[in-house]
Amino acid sequence: MVVAAIVDSDALLEAVVASVVAGVGITVAFSLAVYGATRFADARRTGASLAAAGAATLSVVALIVCVGAITAGILIIAAA
Repeated sequence: MVVAAIVDSDALLEAVVASVVAGVGITVAFSLAVYGATRFADARRTGASLAAAGAATLSVVALIVCVGAITAGILIIAAA
């Protein structure tokens, strides 16, 4: 019972869940950015301009999500 008084299990669980969600989310977003960049290069090489535009849009949006998440993390840490 002494351990329960020392460790706030609800806060610990919240931190673990937030870390997992952030880690997976950033990984997926960056993977989509890389995927979009490679599809963009392939589509440009074959002359498919509409597919290239879609892939470039995917890549840019995913990179904006990554930069936004990094900025939010820095701001949260700086505010604490």
